[in-house]
Amino acid sequence: MKKLLFSSILLGFGTLSMMAQSGTKSPYSQYGLGILADQSQTANRGMGGVSQGLRSGNQVNMQNPASYSAVDSLSMVVDAAVSGQITNFKEGGSRVNAKTANFEYATALFRVFPKFGASIGVVPYSNIGYGYITEEGIKNSSAKALMSYLGLGGLHQAYLGLGYELFKGFSLGVNASYLWGEYERTVTVLSGEDNGNSLIKGYGADFSSYKLDFGLQYQQKLPKGSSLTVGATFGLGHKLGADASMMIISNGGSDTTTIANAHSIPMTIGGGIAYNHRRSLTIAADYQLQRWSEVDYPGTNLSTGQYSLMKGIYSDRHKVMVGADWLPSADPMARGFLKHVHYRIGASYTTPYYKINGQDGPREINVSAGLGIPLVNAWNNRSVLNVSFQWVNQSAKNLITENSFRITLGLTFNERWFAKWKVD
Repeated sequence: MKKLLFSSILLGFGTLSMMAQSGTKSPYSQYGLGILADQSQTANRGMGGVSQGLRSGNQVNMQNPASYSAVDSLSMVVDAAVSGQITNFKEGGSRVNAKTANFEYATALFRVFPKFGASIGVVPYSNIGYGYITEEGIKNSSAKALMSYLGLGGLHQAYLGLGYELFKGFSLGVNASYLWGEYERTVTVLSGEDNGNSLIKGYGADFSSYKLDFGLQYQQKLPKGSSLTVGATFGLGHKLGADASMMIISNGGSDTTTIANAHSIPMTIGGGIAYNHRRSLTIAADYQLQRWSEVDYPGTNLSTGQYSLMKGIYSDRHKVMVGADWLPSADPMARGFLKHVHYRIGASYTTPYYKINGQDGPREINVSAGLGIPLVNAWNNRSVLNVSFQWVNQSAKNLITENSFRITLGLTFNERWFAKWKVD
């Protein structure tokens, strides 16, 4: 039965892989690889997204694979989440609201051997989804054209991760991922062209590649039941092997330009620290750097009109996160339901990785809160319903301002699958 259930989870992850991409309606997703997904689990999101130093055998923390070694020897942890979001777009005196509801991720964590844990899962990597119409001036003319911009797609990530405690307090881990997806972007002249000419530009790419991320954690026990954990991660940057194409369709015919091996992902470095006091209070802080400035991007040179790889389109992406988790009572036998609820709060600040017409894109401010509500019944008292609430602001000078309110519901199913029953 255990093997059947485990196989069902693997099959379920495969089925959900095509659904695991979170949607977006942001016009900013037309740049680069789109809006980079928040790959943290729901519990982490309530704490501002911190992850580097978090180490628990009851929660999946796929952002630092070294944490897998902390999994309980009797546990099988399955975590899946959905989200709903309302976004207000503001430009000048105009405002527009949009709603999205998405499947976020599915992950699992289990022990392989003593001090050796493993995790599998499907998460989104980036999201593209936008559609809008604007009026623009025609080059070398006083006339204007009505332009339509449409885009959809993104990248998915399926991973297998391992974490091992090399010696007391020190753990290493790795996530090996399969990265795949596609995008389609079109720019259409709806009206305003001279002599009734029409023009459509289409951009696209198909992805099928890998991703490798390494992690480490060192935990030092402190007096009075406290501990301090330092964590770090490193992600390999490399070419994705995806050809980028641009097709121009007009009354005079069509023409396609292809750039071989055009897209890349950046090297990523992260570090953080977490302090835990008597399993009741956790305070954590993280920093992450993505070296997008070293990545070229397929685009059209405004001076020559040539479609080619361009430098200087991306900027390094910096992200700072802080968060806290408070559990009123660490005693599992304590009376009172509210004493067993986790209360979380956090915030983060992120710089943009792409530029728009030569200026930096929108920076992001995220303020979050969350709850971890225990689900107790006759056969399971270790599963948790995690809820996170996020307010996200994206803004830049003279560009669209986005304000989003997002709710994520994550169910962490934690059951003693590997316990042996004793019959008298």
